[in-house]
Amino acid sequence: MKKLYPSFIWSFPDDKDGVYLTFDDGPRPEVTPWVLDLLDKYDAKATFFCIGKNVELFPEIYNEIIARGHAVGNHSYSHVKGWGVPTGDYIRDVDTASDTIHSNLFRPPYALIGISQARMLSERYKIIMWNILSRDYNYNISGKRCANNVVPHIQPGDIIVFHNSIKSAKNMFYALPIVMESIKNKGLKCKKIEL
Repeated sequence: MKKLYPSFIWSFPDDKDGVYLTFDDGPRPEVTPWVLDLLDKYDAKATFFCIGKNVELFPEIYNEIIARGHAVGNHSYSHVKGWGVPTGDYIRDVDTASDTIHSNLFRPPYALIGISQARMLSERYKIIMWNILSRDYNYNISGKRCANNVVPHIQPGDIIVFHNSIKSAKNMFYALPIVMESIKNKGLKCKKIEL
């Protein structure tokens, strides 16, 4: 993927003291307030890649993310996969989300995006990927394994993905506090993405 899309942002290698926690798929009342409180506990900032229909359902939680000083990004309106979807339909879905998510950041759901889709969206958005994936959404792994997918690999400039969803909650609730402690112990700061 990195070779196919070298213009996407996969990490921030020039950052020497920060890491970038990101949370996809929210906001959700069952998960997001807990995440926000944990981030506050560590004086951490993060970036939330939100789904447009969830923002419409839970605008007060979306506004709370912003009020607490975090960044937001567009994660499409309906979490559509780019592959197999006509480019026009995909772009319309992202544009629909932009009516409520005011951000120049975009992350393609499932990391599935076609070349023409990427080219068109790159004209308006910074496309943010990642270099560490927690896999918190995977029912076949434990919370401990989820934490181990992240902690041994943390380096300055990393973009780390968790999911702000009911599906991922069990693993994320276990792993995120461990990851936060590890980041703190390494002397790194959690930063939001600002481009």
